[in-house]
Amino acid sequence: MTDEQLLTSVQEAVFRYFWDYGHPVSGLAREGYELGHSTDTCASGGTGMGLMAMCVGAERGFVTRTQAAGRVLQILTFLEESAARYHGAWPHWLNGATGETKPFSTYDDGGDLVETAYVIQGMLTVRQYFDDPNDPVESEIRDRATRMWEQVEWNWYRQSPYSPVLYWHWSPNHGWQMNHAVTGYNECMITYLLAIASPTHSIPAACYYNGWASSEDYANGNTYYDYVQAVGPEMGGPLFFTHYSHLGFDPRDKSDAFCNYFENSRNISLINRAYCIENPGGYAGYSDLLWGLTASFNPWGYGAQSPTSDNGTISPTAALSAMPYVPEESLATLKAFYYTYGEDLWGPFGFFDAFNLTEDWFAPGYIAIDQGPIVIMIENYRTQLCWNLFMANPEIQPMLNAIGFTSP
Repeated sequence: MTDEQLLTSVQEAVFRYFWDYGHPVSGLAREGYELGHSTDTCASGGTGMGLMAMCVGAERGFVTRTQAAGRVLQILTFLEESAARYHGAWPHWLNGATGETKPFSTYDDGGDLVETAYVIQGMLTVRQYFDDPNDPVESEIRDRATRMWEQVEWNWYRQSPYSPVLYWHWSPNHGWQMNHAVTGYNECMITYLLAIASPTHSIPAACYYNGWASSEDYANGNTYYDYVQAVGPEMGGPLFFTHYSHLGFDPRDKSDAFCNYFENSRNISLINRAYCIENPGGYAGYSDLLWGLTASFNPWGYGAQSPTSDNGTISPTAALSAMPYVPEESLATLKAFYYTYGEDLWGPFGFFDAFNLTEDWFAPGYIAIDQGPIVIMIENYRTQLCWNLFMANPEIQPMLNAIGFTSP
């Protein structure tokens, strides 16, 4: 296989997670496969990623455009007409057959604003992709996506009209009891970008710096392994921090007061790789080809692996979803996963969620939020498809101007 053929085959296998394993009633992305989740448990954030994957699948011919549009409309119709919403926001987990909330934890049984941001990121992407004015299915996709985008009450999730900070959760049963402020640096940047961009329930642009970037440890400025890290926790944290908000939001050629987030994500990816090459924990397999620490399943359950929280578990989504940032390193690692470890690591929907050679363990399944970034970010590396679609939404550039993003 050529490199291009290999990339396409990996993308198609991962796409099949959302296409073949999507919930039969709603089309929503199931939370996981063979990892102990109920088959009715669906993930709102994973579903948003699945919507973006449908654009990739149609563009690459894994399914026809008509087939993809039909599935997207099925998902949007369910999210609008059947799924629980709380001031416009969906819960973290939904029953894919009924739309009822499946509590994520005791007090987290209502709206999840961060997961909702991933849904909207996906909706705005499909709204741009399915643009045929003469196709009734595509027209309905655009209409439904626009309605739901305009129904999310981002400003309500501030708790008070004077709060500069958004809050992650609200529940009709428990109110603000979770009390989890959304501040960076982590995977949540897209939540603030969309809240500021909202045409109907926006928050002030000042909340970007006074809320999202307000933490005293947002800025970093340290050098690790000869790479400067402008923002984020020590050595970058789990790599999904650099993926989830940049599935649609293109970080290239734009900077806020802190940094250019493409360069920051590139350096965090290289720091993660350099840490694995140094391998201070002495774990089996770590090398310039086997790297990538992020949140995933591990031999003991589930955890957020990173250079400061390492247990020998490598997650394919980490290096593969970094492909736009570090294409040479990422592609070399993809080939090692496939050709060297494929017998144990490759399954029905691509590479299994994670593996740990020290423990001689390979995950038996998948989770949606690790699958989605692989197909989307490989495509952003290859053609910038999802970046171009999302950024073409008319609400995006005025939001960037209001925050004060600058381009060179």
